[in-house]
Amino acid sequence: MIGEPRKILVVDDEPDLQILMLQRFRQQVRSKHYEFLFAEDGREALSIISETPDISLVLSDINMPGMDGLTMLTEIQSLKCNCLKTVMVSAYGDLDNIRTAMNRGAYDFVTKPIDFTDLQTTIEKTIREVERIEKTLDMEKKFEAMSTDLDMAGRIQQQILKKEFPAFPNDERLDIYAQMIAAKHVGGDFYDFFKVGDDKLAFFIGDVAGKGMPAAIYMAVCDTMLKSIGSEVLDPAQCLSKVNQMLIPVSDIATFVTVFYGVLNLSDGSFSYCNGGHNLPFIQKNDGTVSELNDVGGLLLGKFGFAQYESETITLEPGDTVFTFTDGITEAEDEEQDQYEEERLSQFLIKTAGKPVTSVVKSVFLDVLKFAGPHEQSDDITAMAVRYDGKGEA
Repeated sequence: MIGEPRKILVVDDEPDLQILMLQRFRQQVRSKHYEFLFAEDGREALSIISETPDISLVLSDINMPGMDGLTMLTEIQSLKCNCLKTVMVSAYGDLDNIRTAMNRGAYDFVTKPIDFTDLQTTIEKTIREVERIEKTLDMEKKFEAMSTDLDMAGRIQQQILKKEFPAFPNDERLDIYAQMIAAKHVGGDFYDFFKVGDDKLAFFIGDVAGKGMPAAIYMAVCDTMLKSIGSEVLDPAQCLSKVNQMLIPVSDIATFVTVFYGVLNLSDGSFSYCNGGHNLPFIQKNDGTVSELNDVGGLLLGKFGFAQYESETITLEPGDTVFTFTDGITEAEDEEQDQYEEERLSQFLIKTAGKPVTSVVKSVFLDVLKFAGPHEQSDDITAMAVRYDGKGEA
């Protein structure tokens, strides 16, 4: 689709709308950003869709002669084309039809009389969503086509994981460090972080079920989705909910991922987070105490379409550290098959309170490896520490 206009199918039995669309979006049509196709009812629209597989968006009225918009929407959903999104047009206040349309898979809706500024915003947002899905599907195809060995997969994974620290050397308001030791050549653990604007730091840590090549592929897909959605959706719960829905079509019966996702406001220390079935992080307070974050619930991602996610917001004081980790730490076993467990981790974090985040993470790793001794590492070991240092130079 790169370099080609995005095809938009407008379905409406009013000829005047066709003229208005071409007039209002003539600049986008001239620049070959959009290409408009038109149909007068749902049946004609389905025929055009079958003949034109690269349509990105269907903009359809609900009330039409012949096949109405809701019936057409049901037929479109049966095609199971993730890269085709539908925006419905309905009279203002027609909540029953709007609700039915959304339940049948409509991506969004606009109301009559059409506000073309709002319509343009809706079209642009929908096209961005289609582009994200296309990129994800393209990545899946590329991964499936790969015939490289595990060493190659390991190098790919290490390139995805950030390893350059300090990550933000010119921002005095935070410090962050993360590390992973894979149990095999490649692992299912991952972490990432990125800024949204100047004052928001989004970060997440995850654990994909399984090991080896399949886990590495799924890990890369998850990481890409979380960064893509998180760069536009600041609420952690909304982000995980959206990623969960996107992962379900690409997950098989044995594939899922747990994720902890947080957004730290560097201007005031407010920290919003959501949990998707992952180990709850610990907070190292600047007074030396250590406590576990409140459990906000949330199921693992990639399995349950009905899963609901909630966010909670707390305030970090300067010097407070969020220590996130995967179960490779707490479930590490010694020769007697005793596990490291959360309580031991909590007590060890008390000893490292106030130390640089790099030292905290590396000290935990060393303590886990000493605990396990010669016992074989059976799971990836991953941790990430994020410290809020308060107001400073950004």
